[in-house]
Amino acid sequence: MSNIAPEQAELPPAAVDPEVLEEHDRRWTTQKIVTWAAIALLGAVSWSMIAIFRGETINAIWFVFAAVCSYLIAFRFYSRYIERNIAKPDDTRATPAEYNDNAKDFMPTDRRVLFGHHFAAIAGAGPLVGPVLAAQMGYLPGTLWIIVGVILAGAVQDYLVMFFSMRRGGRSLGQMAREELGIIGGTAALIATLAIMIIIVAILALVVVNALGASPWGVYSVGLTLPIALFMGVYLRFIRPGKVMEVSIIGFALLMFAIISGRWVAESSWGAELFHLDRTTIAWMLIIYGFVAAVLPVWLLLAPRDYLSTFMKIGVIFLLAIAIVVVRPEINVPAVSEFASRDDGPVVPGSLFPFLFVTIACGALSGFHALISSGTTPKMVQKERQTRFLGYGGMLMESFVAIMALVAAITIDRGIYFAMNSSAAVTQGTVEGAVAFVNQLGLSGVNLTPDMLTQLAENVGEESVVSRTGGAPTLAVGIATVLHQWFGGTALMGFWYHFAIMFEALFILTAVDAGTRVARFMLQDTIGNFIPRFKDTSWTAGAWICTAIMVGGWGYILVLGVTDPLGGINTFFPLFGIANQLLAVIALSVVMAIVARRGNFKYLWVVVVPLAFAAVITITASMYKIFSPVPAVGYWAQNSAFRDALAEGQTSFGTAKTVEAMEAVVRNTTVQGTLSILFVVLTIIVLLMSIIATVRAWQGHRGVNTEDPYIESKIYAPASLFPTPPERELEEQWAKVPVTRPVRHH
Repeated sequence: MSNIAPEQAELPPAAVDPEVLEEHDRRWTTQKIVTWAAIALLGAVSWSMIAIFRGETINAIWFVFAAVCSYLIAFRFYSRYIERNIAKPDDTRATPAEYNDNAKDFMPTDRRVLFGHHFAAIAGAGPLVGPVLAAQMGYLPGTLWIIVGVILAGAVQDYLVMFFSMRRGGRSLGQMAREELGIIGGTAALIATLAIMIIIVAILALVVVNALGASPWGVYSVGLTLPIALFMGVYLRFIRPGKVMEVSIIGFALLMFAIISGRWVAESSWGAELFHLDRTTIAWMLIIYGFVAAVLPVWLLLAPRDYLSTFMKIGVIFLLAIAIVVVRPEINVPAVSEFASRDDGPVVPGSLFPFLFVTIACGALSGFHALISSGTTPKMVQKERQTRFLGYGGMLMESFVAIMALVAAITIDRGIYFAMNSSAAVTQGTVEGAVAFVNQLGLSGVNLTPDMLTQLAENVGEESVVSRTGGAPTLAVGIATVLHQWFGGTALMGFWYHFAIMFEALFILTAVDAGTRVARFMLQDTIGNFIPRFKDTSWTAGAWICTAIMVGGWGYILVLGVTDPLGGINTFFPLFGIANQLLAVIALSVVMAIVARRGNFKYLWVVVVPLAFAAVITITASMYKIFSPVPAVGYWAQNSAFRDALAEGQTSFGTAKTVEAMEAVVRNTTVQGTLSILFVVLTIIVLLMSIIATVRAWQGHRGVNTEDPYIESKIYAPASLFPTPPERELEEQWAKVPVTRPVRHH
């Protein structure tokens, strides 16, 4: 627990002595050696079973063990290596949360609550949807990318962006790029981050719409979480300040009530009518929600709702992991499927290289995280050393979510998987159409029957599961399939399904509102370069104007996706994935320039390796989407095919059955193709400017130091979830200091 002491008091040190920390870190006992040897051995066995063993089936428990062991080793050793050699935090130095504390955007926040807020903000649709969609290519490629990618790329990006933003007063990624890369690279980065952010938030919202459309139970339960979060915010700030565990228990109980009562409401005549909403209506409700949530004080809705949802998110993921170990489901999906080398996948068009790496857009590497790590979180960090736990640790947790999503998706029948994730344009949205379509795919061992789909729909309490695209419903079915075998049997499958739907919607909503808030900060930073008043994030008029602009942008793309005749998520998700990974290239480019300007060339490889890989993969994927002559892959090829059909007077073409649907395809592919060109050109400019800045730093032209001036810290808090013995001793000293009023530096 942190303490803010009166200025007149005799204060204990604001940090544990670095030599004491180093000694404790390097002290190896027999117990430590045995523990880490056991973790390494279990991890090695698990990876052998996943990557080498080739039986007819594979047990799902090996995915859990391989992931957990890999994450523990990476956090203990690799993240500490980065902290020691690149970040070099100093806890005697005040963070922006301390010296800019305004109880609104800047505020020292307990590391456990902030971890929940940060994790909730970064863990949106990506780790849930991407792995589910990529499961069409088999389980092995996705597993390797999710686990190895997060350790060497995703967690490195999140940690270093957060640390460097915190050192610069919590400045946004675009603003840091402007300072580090000059006017050309900075302007390109600012435009790219703003434009990409619009796409990312729109697709996150689209997943929520697809999950809640025509689902009264889901709409009611998710809607009820908003007043619960508002109550928690007021409770924690005014009624019982600091009682985090107390409000968590109350919030969790209310959350369970929201799910359980959702069934009663959905089965009632008034509830079924009131909460049975079409997707367009839900989209407009989400647009209004995004604006309101982004302008409210962070303590009132965002922080408590994120903490509440994180409580549920982490709980559900660990519950699923334990259930997998107990139930031990067998997986009969091939390690590498027939669609890995083809362009005509019914779920995601395009071959494994490069589209696997942009389909799994989060969980391994996500540019969206860089915006959260340079937007909201650095403004609330208490101490510099906490950034490793928040940035690197938070990303590892998201990766575990992605692995669990992948496992849940591959535990269900493959025929059902393709029936759920293929667009209504090819299944006609009917059980018979889905059965005919899936069975003609020629998948080995797949024989889908109508009874399988109708029985599943009945078990989960939905009218239909056909073409429930977006990944979220498929993941919910996977979670329900595993959990009902452990708790309650088939009778509780509907509860588990809607429990999972609410869990997913909460996951994604937190990214929608946090993303909108970060986008507002970014736009204020950008406009502030020309109208300085906008840089003041507490200026209400500026905040409302910028929020309205960003919500209008992603709202437009959301409506396009909801009305897309080809299945919005199937056609828009590749653009989301590419845009997200291009943003990661921009973030890593900025980090590379900062590390180089610090003169830290010996360890620059830590950033260069993931940057080079991400740049090659994502620029290649962009080229495919822009220049491929295959209509299923290339935006402009698809655009040309539909335009030609319209010019010839055809009234239907391909999966578009009306002229209006054909015109919608032309409109959507024009938007997507134009944005693809814009995104990749801006990213290449930023990458080139970063390389130039790095080379100049190597030549000795380091430029000015853009970090905020050193201010001595007057508060203390441990660095990670559990305090070490030296940290506990210092905590006890601070517990004896009387707390009167906050020390604020402006």
